[in-house]
Amino acid sequence: MMELYSSATCPFSHRCRFVLCEKGGMDYEIKEVDLFNKPEEISAMNPYGQVPILVERDLILYESNIINEYIDERFPHPQLMPADPQTRAKARLMLFNLEKLFFRHVDTLENDRSENAAVAQEKACIEIRENLMMLSGPLQRSKYLMGDELTMPDVALAPLLWRLQHYGIELPKSAAAVEKYAQIVFSRPAFIESLTAQEKIMRR
Repeated sequence: MMELYSSATCPFSHRCRFVLCEKGGMDYEIKEVDLFNKPEEISAMNPYGQVPILVERDLILYESNIINEYIDERFPHPQLMPADPQTRAKARLMLFNLEKLFFRHVDTLENDRSENAAVAQEKACIEIRENLMMLSGPLQRSKYLMGDELTMPDVALAPLLWRLQHYGIELPKSAAAVEKYAQIVFSRPAFIESLTAQEKIMRR
């Protein structure tokens, strides 16, 4: 049985919970981790001391995108990574770009306690908002990031979109396509199931 070490408010853990719920019918256990009082086993399993961590028998994986691709290959229905090599490579490139454009700011927004934290967090919010606006054009032409079916890049981005209000990021009317896309993802039963009690109150 798979064990996912997850934090109730961590967007990267949220990605993995979303994938597990999309797969449906899997035998797994969510092990809740308090990030402010982490058990010693976390650092033993992940040298960076972070969650999510996936354990299956002798296999230990960390980093959400790696975990999710393993789950997708292990339980291929529904398939979230494209089947053909070229489109799959494009999905991986999109996942890489999502980390660079959006998720590199998450640590600043959630953990920066320095003297300049307010300035750094405001800059992070501006960059996230501007980068999301760049998605408006493509999302006017397709239901999801890579077409009409949910794929792994949608899973990766969804936890950030869910947290926009929590981070104090408001999208302009010109980003209506992004808002519509977000609501499509949020309405999926698997996404709703993936939310923890703490995450549910992040949006009004």
